[in-house]
Amino acid sequence: MGLKKLTIQVPEELLERATAASGQGITPTIRRGLELMAASGAYAKLRRLKGKVKFHIKLAELRED
Repeated sequence: MGLKKLTIQVPEELLERATAASGQGITPTIRRGLELMAASGAYAKLRRLKGKVKFHIKLAELRED
């Protein structure tokens, strides 16, 4: 995985709130925010599949293990 160095401008208050909420520094906070944005796109794709995928597994069968 390659890394990309960025120079960004963000409102100070937003950065302070985000780092306070994460309990981490700036870099881990920004990384986590980007991960959450990427995940929200994946979740949106999954939501669009709702009702379109049929499963033929019974709950009782899943519990047998």
